[in-house]
Amino acid sequence: MSDFRIPGITVYRLALYARVLENFLSEGKELVSSEELARACGVNSAQLRKDLSYFGQFGVRGVGYSVPALLKHIRRILGTDREWPMVLAGVGHLGLALLNYDLLPQRGFKFVAAFDVDEKKIGRVINDVYVYSIEQLPWVLKEHPVEIGVIATPAKAAQEVADLFIAQGIKGILNFAPVRLKHPKNVVVEHSDITLLFDKLAFYLRRLD
Repeated sequence: MSDFRIPGITVYRLALYARVLENFLSEGKELVSSEELARACGVNSAQLRKDLSYFGQFGVRGVGYSVPALLKHIRRILGTDREWPMVLAGVGHLGLALLNYDLLPQRGFKFVAAFDVDEKKIGRVINDVYVYSIEQLPWVLKEHPVEIGVIATPAKAAQEVADLFIAQGIKGILNFAPVRLKHPKNVVVEHSDITLLFDKLAFYLRRLD
């Protein structure tokens, strides 16, 4: 089955399984049953087994899963068994938080450059990442080829930045700006509008009254 036909929610759960397996491994746990892993992830064991079945057979009936082996398989499936160099556009409050989020490089996602239009920010070094003028983006990407571009700009600038990324060969974009981006089919774009999460939270909180 083509990976692009795998449901997005399944990919999300794979990442969740990996997080829980990492915690198990840090606790010295070597084996885990599907029921125990599913319970720790907040899903049922049938769903867990179905998600894993998209990619092959894992575990031994009556024994369970080897924690390090299953974690290795899931990391390979997700692509987090390698380093992903990234660039960031927009060094505002959110951009600064992303540059200083040390969990990202620990998971293989490493910023190699950042860009902004504010002259007060250009030339700064934040957590070992140099901030360039957005006008230097084509030159920097020729010197440092990357596959992932992160957008943390105001909404009005996001599409222009996305077009610049795509023109330089970037195939994966994570967009934090509150706007939907237009892009070719051969470019993967993930939108993450944090305000929508607050809207969802407010919806459920009102129904607790």
